[in-house]
Amino acid sequence: MGSKVSVDASVRVVIVGGGFGGIEAALQLHSWEIPFLLVDMRDAFHHNVAALRASVDSGFAKKTFISFSVTFKDSFRQGTVVGIDLDKQHVLLNDGEEIFFSHLILATGSDGPFPGKFNQVIDMQAAIQTYEDMAKEVQKAPRIVIVGGGSAGVEMAAEVKTMYPTKEVALIHSKIALADEELLPRVRQEVKETLIHEGVNLFLVNKLASNGALKVNDHLQVEGYDNIYAIGDCADVKEPKMAYHAGLHADVAVTNIINSLTQKPLKIYTPGSLTFLISMGSNDGVGQISGIYIGHFLVTVAKSKDLFVSKSWKKMGQHMPC
Repeated sequence: MGSKVSVDASVRVVIVGGGFGGIEAALQLHSWEIPFLLVDMRDAFHHNVAALRASVDSGFAKKTFISFSVTFKDSFRQGTVVGIDLDKQHVLLNDGEEIFFSHLILATGSDGPFPGKFNQVIDMQAAIQTYEDMAKEVQKAPRIVIVGGGSAGVEMAAEVKTMYPTKEVALIHSKIALADEELLPRVRQEVKETLIHEGVNLFLVNKLASNGALKVNDHLQVEGYDNIYAIGDCADVKEPKMAYHAGLHADVAVTNIINSLTQKPLKIYTPGSLTFLISMGSNDGVGQISGIYIGHFLVTVAKSKDLFVSKSWKKMGQHMPC
């Protein structure tokens, strides 16, 4: 990664949120030896790319939570951010603590329903148990209904059908086409055909939806603030909300913090051609790389087998449990 950047005691980067973008920013700042503090309400990074499998496959959940403190030690603080004092440049925590920042990276991600997202303030072992409890419920249920046919919804349906081929599964979606609209039509069509082949009952209707995010400029700076950045799902960037993109955002944000400290031009973030891999259970998948269709075998090998879990454990410098 980087090398050491000489800074004085006035420099301290605070990262709010320990998702894919947050940990990537923290790791890069660490490699440059720039003082930082990562703040998250949980005590562990959640590899939520594999959350859906963890909710179906008993014993898998422990692989999806990785301790923050083991990796980041004193550069991690567990707490809930309740406010930001822009005048004092302080982040305010729920316990009353005020943390100074010279630069701020907002990587709070996006909210969403369990099991795809897990935003409760509980410890890692309790979170793992929550997924184990759901896996038991899925095992017992004679029929599973999934609401939402975006990428998470279709992956969830495929996970259930892969684990329990004879179980009845229904997928309800608010649009005619499945998965993300930015995907190639061929990819979306193969997603639908794969689910139909696996026996998933599809109920598709038309409906509009909207969500909000922090407005950022081309440098990923929050509009109106040159020392505050937004990355990942919470940033208003016209591209699908993906862990891969959050990592790219983190690289630009950290580079721009370093460039601002060393009087160099800021880097521009430009969304590239879409790379999107959809796991259809552990033994199938479909997707595209840079706008080019990728067949089932390559997606299965690249993503579906372990959903990049081992990559996150390696990145965090820890050993994945068996």
